[in-house]
Amino acid sequence: MKKGFVKIFIVFAMITVIFSLSSCFLLNSYLDSSASTDDMGFDKQEGLQISSVDINSSGELIITYTNGSKHNLGCVVGQDGSVNVDIQGNSNDASFAVAKGLRSAVSIQCTHTVYNKYGIPTSAGSAGSGIIYKIDKETNSAFIITNFHVVYNESSLNDNGISDDINVFLYGSEYADMRIPATYVGGSNNYDIAVLRVDNCEYLNSNVFIEPVFADSNKTYAGQSAIAVGNPDGAGISASYGVVSVYSERITLNIGGAVSLRVMRIDTPVNSGNSGGGLYNEKGELIGIVNAKTSDTSLENIGYAIPSNIVKAVADNIIDHCYGTDLERVQRALLNITVGISASNAYLTEDGHVMVKETVFVSEVNKDGIAYGKLKKNDILISAKLNDKEIEITQQYEIIDFLLNARVGDTLYITVERQTTQGVENITVEIPITKDAINEY
Repeated sequence: MKKGFVKIFIVFAMITVIFSLSSCFLLNSYLDSSASTDDMGFDKQEGLQISSVDINSSGELIITYTNGSKHNLGCVVGQDGSVNVDIQGNSNDASFAVAKGLRSAVSIQCTHTVYNKYGIPTSAGSAGSGIIYKIDKETNSAFIITNFHVVYNESSLNDNGISDDINVFLYGSEYADMRIPATYVGGSNNYDIAVLRVDNCEYLNSNVFIEPVFADSNKTYAGQSAIAVGNPDGAGISASYGVVSVYSERITLNIGGAVSLRVMRIDTPVNSGNSGGGLYNEKGELIGIVNAKTSDTSLENIGYAIPSNIVKAVADNIIDHCYGTDLERVQRALLNITVGISASNAYLTEDGHVMVKETVFVSEVNKDGIAYGKLKKNDILISAKLNDKEIEITQQYEIIDFLLNARVGDTLYITVERQTTQGVENITVEIPITKDAINEY
């Protein structure tokens, strides 16, 4: 199996890392449904399809096939067998969190048309992971979130570099005849996030498969459980366990050009094919999407994940702007201001975790931006509100990430601490989001 890796560089350290956690291979070698036995030890048959997926009274996941055979995947989804299975996280037993992750996990396979060394068009494949997002049980459809680099190939003959042959596989159904065709909705190399769409998939109507619960990644802390559920080495969905090492830092990737990404660092073992897979806390809540690991052989278990707040904001942005339109890129509002940090201090949270709080101030307001005349130099940013979303600004990156939620016609409310002739005052300014403020990323 041939693996393709793209090198990445940490901004503040000369550490080379492997970016492409998707593993490349000859597609027909993986999708050969004529093989006599699969990796789980039972026979494959041509044309075999799933007829039902159920949870029995013991909480075991049972897959029934069209030939009447059954496959017991074990107790992975809770113990009541109802449609609304409620699996509570347990810090002493990660299996509950893993079960939640498995119910939202998919593996992904892509085929790209590229030139071989003789200049002849040929097929090249890649494997990665993804998570189910926004299931519609009535239409048996769903959006799938993955990494942009899972579906992108710089050498592709397609103008946008995106595969036009994408298939996803649900947990327990990772066989050639059970592939689910997916279409590309949109994505961004600047965020390494892509959104896919699957339609008319009756398997999704099962009570087994669910949308993940998104945690607030701004509250993620060093030492928190970090459980990766993905498709390492393209060999099928599995789980690995570790902790969050650094809750926020920046790395630079080469995805059709150099891009800087904000990520969290983890010591969870991740490998080629884990890209796009979910990263969960001890409650089974999504805290990120795995997208990279180190390549330095002297270092072990240094991986990276895109924080869940960015994942959700980018995915919603893509769906709102790209689904059913000709657009394929993230459309993000830009205030045209420069911000800086005047102070940064560690503090202890009520539950005993150590976090860092920054004092974020406006160092420059561009006269061509929508914030001109609203925000002023030296304003200290306190909070921001947009529709039903509101954040306290305690880190420099938060206001930038928050603008992913802005749409034309919205009004952004920013509360600042400002020095006036009357002294220091808290003032809330209103900034309408106009079409001129939207930029493609």
